[in-house]
Amino acid sequence: MDFPAWDPVLFDFPGPLDIRWYGLMYVFGFLVGQQILVRLARAGFLPVDPKIAPDLVFYCVIGVMLGGRTGYALFYDTTHQLILPWNFVQVWRGGLSFHGGLGGVAVALWFFARKHKVSWARVADACCLAVTPGIFAVRFANFINGELYGRECPAGTPGAMQFPTDPAAERLLGLSPDWQMRDRELCIQVAYKHRTWESVQGQLSDAEKDWSHVKENLDWERVRHGVPFRHPSQLYEGLGEGLVLGIVLFLIYRLTRHQPWQQGRYSIVFLLGYAVVRWSLENVRQPDSQFQNNGVVCLGMTMGQTLSTAMVLGAGLMLVWPKLFPKRPPLV
Repeated sequence: MDFPAWDPVLFDFPGPLDIRWYGLMYVFGFLVGQQILVRLARAGFLPVDPKIAPDLVFYCVIGVMLGGRTGYALFYDTTHQLILPWNFVQVWRGGLSFHGGLGGVAVALWFFARKHKVSWARVADACCLAVTPGIFAVRFANFINGELYGRECPAGTPGAMQFPTDPAAERLLGLSPDWQMRDRELCIQVAYKHRTWESVQGQLSDAEKDWSHVKENLDWERVRHGVPFRHPSQLYEGLGEGLVLGIVLFLIYRLTRHQPWQQGRYSIVFLLGYAVVRWSLENVRQPDSQFQNNGVVCLGMTMGQTLSTAMVLGAGLMLVWPKLFPKRPPLV
């Protein structure tokens, strides 16, 4: 398969403002999730007034942004640059951790449930039923960005492709990881002949003075023979974590809608399902470059596998919590 090399910027406005696929997919996920939550409220599964259900999305947005950014800073940012406030708020430049976002949403749901005096576990169940379209969309955006690609594989592997964001490709194209992200993106567009050099030259920064030298190397067909084939792990994750897990949860909900499961059980299915898919696909996903030892950080596991194991423990805690701490009837 050939990597399509679509421009990560969907609408490029003059100045620093632009509309990226990455941000747009988050908006798509929240809008679709809102519609699902409203339907669940109308069906009585989410125990709030349908008019209140959209408020839950606002809580989730705050939880995802703060939790995802904090999680990335704690788990993945080995340079500790995100601790600086002006870097922390630049979420449009990427750097969000799913597991951190999950923790942030869990806290946000607690505040929502406390405010409206409803069960936290059932609110979490509703959100787990609503989140998978967003996961699928964001993984698609990861693919467009050419980030989070997989490990090297033989050219004949089904789905294998060459990414222009691969370090080998950037080296052959004369790109530097020290450049601004938009400079690299525009040069890749020229290399794929999606745009002309003249159309992007005025948008390039001063990160590299000798742009004429860079222009000579921007030919994807010339360099692709030196670029390894890799698994498109972003697509694997989108299909597994988003589409397949979403279908499983939808079928479970449809089969149990007249007699819903105990509160929290849908969340347990989501946590276990996501953890299994993510843990498995980490074996074909390229390890995070900031970690040594081929990405291993704990007991032979990558960071993604380590955090997914924590999700399994969280699911187990949700399963035994009602038995360990049963609700007591109020005193009269």
